[in-house]
Amino acid sequence: MPRHPTPWCFTPAGPASPAEGSLRLLAAPGRIRQTRRMAWIRTHARRYPLLATTLLVIVVGVVLWAAGWGTEPTNLVRWLFSGFALVVAAMQAVRMVRDIMRGHWGLDILAVTAIIATVLVNEYVASIVIVLMLTGGEALEDYAAGRAKRELNALLAKSPQSAHRVLPGGGIEEIPVSEVAVGDTLLLRPAEIVPVDGVLLGQGGAFDESSLTGESIPVERGTGDAVLSGSVNGQAALQIRATATAENSQYQQIVALVAAAGESKAPVVRLADRYAVPFTLFSLALAGIAWAVSGDPVRFAEVLVVATPCPLLIAAPVAFMGGMSRGARNGVIVKGGGVLEKLARARTVVFDKTGTLTHGRPSLTAVRPAPGFDADEVLALAASAEQYSSHVLAASIMRSAEERGLALRPAETAREVATHGVVATIDGRVVTIGKLSFVRAAAPDARATELSGGELSIAVAVDGRFAGSIVASDSVRGNAAATIAALRQLGVRDSMILTGDAQSTADHVAEQLGITRVQAECLPQDKVVAVRAITERPVIMVGDGVNDAPVLAAADVGIAMGAKGATAASESADVVIMVDDIARAARAVQIGQDTMRIALQSIWIGIAFSVVLMLIAAFGLIPATVGAALQEVVDLVTILNALRAIGMRRDARWSLPEARPERAPTGNITNR
Repeated sequence: MPRHPTPWCFTPAGPASPAEGSLRLLAAPGRIRQTRRMAWIRTHARRYPLLATTLLVIVVGVVLWAAGWGTEPTNLVRWLFSGFALVVAAMQAVRMVRDIMRGHWGLDILAVTAIIATVLVNEYVASIVIVLMLTGGEALEDYAAGRAKRELNALLAKSPQSAHRVLPGGGIEEIPVSEVAVGDTLLLRPAEIVPVDGVLLGQGGAFDESSLTGESIPVERGTGDAVLSGSVNGQAALQIRATATAENSQYQQIVALVAAAGESKAPVVRLADRYAVPFTLFSLALAGIAWAVSGDPVRFAEVLVVATPCPLLIAAPVAFMGGMSRGARNGVIVKGGGVLEKLARARTVVFDKTGTLTHGRPSLTAVRPAPGFDADEVLALAASAEQYSSHVLAASIMRSAEERGLALRPAETAREVATHGVVATIDGRVVTIGKLSFVRAAAPDARATELSGGELSIAVAVDGRFAGSIVASDSVRGNAAATIAALRQLGVRDSMILTGDAQSTADHVAEQLGITRVQAECLPQDKVVAVRAITERPVIMVGDGVNDAPVLAAADVGIAMGAKGATAASESADVVIMVDDIARAARAVQIGQDTMRIALQSIWIGIAFSVVLMLIAAFGLIPATVGAALQEVVDLVTILNALRAIGMRRDARWSLPEARPERAPTGNITNR
């Protein structure tokens, strides 16, 4: 009988009814849980085969011992444990030799020596315990490092794949973007990504270049103006003439910069390896002295069993995993333990401006009516006219009118002049709103209003008379200054702004926040060069948008405001802030410092306990098997201490800088 096609089917015949299927579903939680457990085991067994094999060998050994095969002369448990331990020791020795040839001395020497020594003196239980701790520690470390690996698939997927070429006869054909040639005429549909660099033909249009320059407001381009690939067309269909092929266009250069910067990062050396050489030399020397003085080779093995570097191998990965979990709980995704280590040592922080230090969206700051007009009247008429505009400022004007309780009135006629403004007839009155030059054509008495750094004005005329100006701006985040102060308290004392905005606007933001180093009007590659030139390292870069992706990848630690930033920025960054709160950058540094402190504490606790146990074992007071058990206690202590990096209580005590009322507004907003 064929399977029942409905989703509640559990048997080849299927349930007789949906109700029966629901009953079976409710009766199956145990089976589902068991299936999930088996799937989890299979997945991790494939990912960590050596650890899985070690556990299997231990289980088989216990079964053999229970069956009576663990006694001499046919002690299968001894042969199983010893043989497997020697195989693992050989594998570790091969890797150890390769590391040494590359100039990297680790803790593997001590582990391999301990395994071989315990096998030779017939302490096979101790040898398998050492193998278990060694493979378990490596699995934990690998799992933590795996969290740091992220590909740039989202950036590549977002790259334009096709273009619409205008044929000489007037037709349109869709072609792969790689086939676009210089000089081709291309059609840009509304809200379409520009596939290649070009120049605008025909009428002007608005383009969202936030992914390239960081500018939050669409910019106006006229006939003959350059248009960059990766920018997004506005609401009107336009045509451009290609001036570059896809591989030589701006967006593809950003992709290449991200890839190159990511590959240039040096791998982070395991934290525990820094203590490998002195600890190894001390342990081998003490074990050798104990053997020489006592004349008993078992003494050598007994010392090395309690000197096994399991606490060192496990403590740091567990602490780093705890730190990453703590970050995730605070809306901060940290991509690996090495990132936490760099955060803890950071000395310089670099900020993008738009969308990072500022909100990245325009808001009205003032309505300045001309004599004979009321502010509410001007705003209401302007908002009513802007209902028929696709410009980004229209939403801000309408939102401000609604917040003041002003009703928007319908227009008898309305006409938007692209890149200039709107003309609408409302309640029999002709309202003109937009650029000052556009409004002056209808009202010669229109005049400019005084602006502070980063502000813009929208002129309004009614029935041929100048009615006033509406001032808009992008405001600095309320907790930006507090975040910078918190970073200084954490030791990140140098701060800088890198932005594609105008110098005057960037200086205005820096003055408010107490930042003295500013580099404005930057392209993505300029930001990369500036970050690489900084001497006080490690350097943190905080930004959002595709334009920040290269510099986020080039910095020692890239922090992306991923709540609203481009996916490319999130993929190329080392840290992604999942909420729209810049204060989380300070929290990330705090988490990194706490994690490193706890990891080092755990390592030193492990070293201290191991040294004490080694000294006792040197006098023959700790048998190898007992030493292995004591080493497990040391492991437990170090792991429990490392788990403090999860930081539940610490989070409750450490308060983030809260967003205060908006600072004086600023922002680089291009005139309509």
